[in-house]
Amino acid sequence: MRATGPMTAVRWLDAQLVAPQADRGERIVCYAGALAGTVFAVTLALHSRYAVLPLTVVAVVAFDLFGGTVVNATRSAKRRFHRPGRTARHHFAFVAVHVQPFALALLVPGFGWAAAGVVYGVTLGGAAVVLAAPPDLRRPVAFAAAALAITAASTMAEIPRELAWFAPVLVIKLLLAHLLPEDEAASG
Repeated sequence: MRATGPMTAVRWLDAQLVAPQADRGERIVCYAGALAGTVFAVTLALHSRYAVLPLTVVAVVAFDLFGGTVVNATRSAKRRFHRPGRTARHHFAFVAVHVQPFALALLVPGFGWAAAGVVYGVTLGGAAVVLAAPPDLRRPVAFAAAALAITAASTMAEIPRELAWFAPVLVIKLLLAHLLPEDEAASG
């Protein structure tokens, strides 16, 4: 018999936000990272006197990106995203659905469409380069792509100071934490 109710819903949500079979320590560090990043981002946004809707968007995006950066680095998430049968197409699609730059452009004052296009473009381009690299070079290529993407986003896009965290955290979450499989030397 399948269990239903509030506790089952909480467990399902936790498995979606962190990963199925995440251990207690992983869950704690993931939620702590998400909460700390959200508090930091919202504090910066409050100083800019954002209205309720933009402030809410910043909070949701921060929770997703700061939390997702930590989540994607866990062993349980690596098992989930790099399980047998997962291809470069799956990983590229995961990066592509991260359209938060456009949500910010639409709903947060000062974050324009050009900035959204630059951030999204360098992140997607970086993912393509990482996924095209031979497996034995994927890690250094990912770090090179991330460094270049962060530099490009920081210098080519006009991003409000209170959102300066956004592009670096997005790039780290997707190019470094998500695209790279578990380091076999560290898991032994």
